[in-house]
Amino acid sequence: MDFITIPVVISIITYGIYKLFELFVCRRERLSIIEKLSDNQFLPAPDSFSLPNYAQPRTTYGTLKGGCLLLGVGLGLLIGFFICTTSIPHYFDAKHNWDTRETITIIYGSCVLIFGGIGLLTAFVIELMLGKKRE
Repeated sequence: MDFITIPVVISIITYGIYKLFELFVCRRERLSIIEKLSDNQFLPAPDSFSLPNYAQPRTTYGTLKGGCLLLGVGLGLLIGFFICTTSIPHYFDAKHNWDTRETITIIYGSCVLIFGGIGLLTAFVIELMLGKKRE
């Protein structure tokens, strides 16, 4: 545990200095905001306060993003499986050496990441098209 004491002490000192500077900067910002608010021209009229308008539907695309991501991950796993079965001899045998296991891991990981990213890009493009169509 002796190897960790130096980074911990340095990180605590750095964090303390950062918070000290942040304190002074935030204090200056708060004072400038109070000075700006002292002029009555920036205060809104009392009747202008209102609740947000929830009557207009806001469309969030969370399910589209999640669905495209999961579709991409599933497709990546499927493509990775097909690549492994066609390119690695004796893939279904239980005994693999270290090189074969690492190759299989790299194939699966890269396919999942690539197709998951493609799924998110597809969701982004669909979102853009729906946004343009709405306007």
